[in-house]
Amino acid sequence: MSPRAQRMFTARPGQQRGAVTVMIVIALVAILMMAALVLDGGHMLLNKTRLQNAVDAAALSGAKTLSQVMGSGNSASTARAAALFTLNENAKAAGNNELLTAIGGNPGAFAVVELADNVYGPFSFPGPVNATYVRVSVSNYSLAGFFWSFAQSIGTGTVGTKSVTAIATAGPSPTSPCDLAPLLVCGNPAQYNPDAGIFWGYRFGDLEVLKSAAKNSDPIGPGNFQLLDFGSGGKEVGELMAGGGSVCRNVGENVDTKPGNTVGPSVQGLNTRFGDYTGSFKGTDYPPDLVTTYDNPKIKYNDSTTPARLEHQGQPVTSSNGNLSAGGTSLFDYNDYAAQSAACVAGGGTGCQSNGVFERRILKIVVGNCSGKNAGASSIPVLGFGCFYVVQPADNSGGDSQIFGQFVKQCEGDGVPGPTPQDDSGPQIIQLYKTFISGSGTPSTDS
Repeated sequence: MSPRAQRMFTARPGQQRGAVTVMIVIALVAILMMAALVLDGGHMLLNKTRLQNAVDAAALSGAKTLSQVMGSGNSASTARAAALFTLNENAKAAGNNELLTAIGGNPGAFAVVELADNVYGPFSFPGPVNATYVRVSVSNYSLAGFFWSFAQSIGTGTVGTKSVTAIATAGPSPTSPCDLAPLLVCGNPAQYNPDAGIFWGYRFGDLEVLKSAAKNSDPIGPGNFQLLDFGSGGKEVGELMAGGGSVCRNVGENVDTKPGNTVGPSVQGLNTRFGDYTGSFKGTDYPPDLVTTYDNPKIKYNDSTTPARLEHQGQPVTSSNGNLSAGGTSLFDYNDYAAQSAACVAGGGTGCQSNGVFERRILKIVVGNCSGKNAGASSIPVLGFGCFYVVQPADNSGGDSQIFGQFVKQCEGDGVPGPTPQDDSGPQIIQLYKTFISGSGTPSTDS
């Protein structure tokens, strides 16, 4: 190679100075840009998660409230208020300061709450009168820019505002309760109108005999005392009455009645809910209710009159919207119990049991179709499940061992959601659903 050609491929050191610096600068810029994108991306992902959690909770709260106030004149507004309140309360949690700032004390302007009678929509507010599903959506939760602001400045309008969205849908799903008491009340399948507050003939506050006794005219047939046979003897009946079992039944199935009064076990088990322990039952295993108050003298069943009736000190007991009275005297009823329980939970009540458990006096009971049954041992179709408030402890004597309860509501289930949520009859749970674009089966990408 000639000297001229060799010089073409060999530069003096002075001519190479600064080349590496340029490459390092380019590499650093690229690294910084990637780090900035990671920072913005992580910030968006974190806030999307926090927003989605808050929106999920808001939808569940709205749907739960809607199920409780359905049929009232302002049910939609009440459900919306509950959803927005829950959203705002979640924003107050530790780490959610940015979300709380974005809400700015006005959750109604930050989120949209809509209702529908179908999980697929269409959703609107106030929605249809028979709405059961609640949807909460946030379409624009703006976030701090970091590198995003720089990207917008050089993006010539192609880079949008840094923000996240979220949407959640919640509503009822049929399920079956799995902590049933071994008791049965008879219902009328033709008298089921939840919108009117009628459940197989029962209305809120109705005082009923949950377990009959020897002197009663039994509703199913001679020798039947409204006990159910869950495949066990008297000891198991007592444990189930105390709340120590897990028995599930489904609407449409049949339940078998258990002939015989079974006074001892059933009364001993039931009375643990009042803190009264006899036999083998102990308070460590079966705590009382938070509230064990009841009237003394007790309510009695008088079957010497026609028709038979419930009496307190010789006066017939009447019920009006959950309020019990006899001869002009108010009795301790479900409304009183609910108010005292709420005070106990809040820490300001009187007469609260220190080791008590909330709503131990609420029994989940099978409502059956007893039509045409007239025998001690019968197979009864299940119409549904009723939640009854136990008014007082039971007496441990054959002819006076009745159990009295006020109907509170159709029981919600506590098992696995049913396979067809649109068929929302029977006991229910409130759950989240995949959110769909209104009126279609196409899932939303924001849920």
